[in-house]
Amino acid sequence: MTGVGLGARNRTVKRFYRDCGVAPGERGVLVTLDGRAMTTPKRAALDLPTRALARAIAAEWAAQGEEVDPASMPLTRLAATAIDRVAAERPAAVADLAAYGGSDLVCYRAEAPRALVERQHEVWQPLVRWSATRHGAMLAVTRGIVPIGQPEPAVAALRRVLDAMDDFETAAVFAVAVSTGSLIVALALLDGRLTGREAFEAGCLDDLYALETWGEDREARDRLDRLRDDILAVERFLGLLRAEA
Repeated sequence: MTGVGLGARNRTVKRFYRDCGVAPGERGVLVTLDGRAMTTPKRAALDLPTRALARAIAAEWAAQGEEVDPASMPLTRLAATAIDRVAAERPAAVADLAAYGGSDLVCYRAEAPRALVERQHEVWQPLVRWSATRHGAMLAVTRGIVPIGQPEPAVAALRRVLDAMDDFETAAVFAVAVSTGSLIVALALLDGRLTGREAFEAGCLDDLYALETWGEDREARDRLDRLRDDILAVERFLGLLRAEA
């Protein structure tokens, strides 16, 4: 089949197709537009590991109106990232992701006010303990923003977790780590230790606390809403990766 490219992420284009579907691929399932297999922005086949994910991505394209808006298709973006960026440059992607564990959000605690200190401990400390028991990665925790080094055994343990993930899981974890500044939050979502909403609330704890304390700010709230939606999309993406149908 001749491929149909996804186009630029942030640019809307006039809808150029009528029908969306799925078809067998070389390694998995393809998404088709008017019978033609879709390709990624780098012209690789959008070959997906599960039929459920392919159908959901086809539904994103079917839901478009007269204009195709890439920003409204988070599953498509995640899948394309897995193929174009992670699979094509996996060592660099894993190294970049591992760096988040070396300076993880949940390891840097406020010194004041007391309410924030207590909330961070209540939400983040269980994740630090979970990292130790689930992955053998006992991370050091500090107060303030002065960088600290993490124990080499913990860094190595997290790297083993990342090396064991497939490209699609890696893309999902990367998206959450970038959004929150926390590899631990992202891995907890991957593992089912956190729901998407819990991952958002843990990763954006400081910003949510600031809004509660100082009052609503429209720009800040809009940014947080976008981050929440992105993380919820990752949660759905992970579920579709594990689905059989």
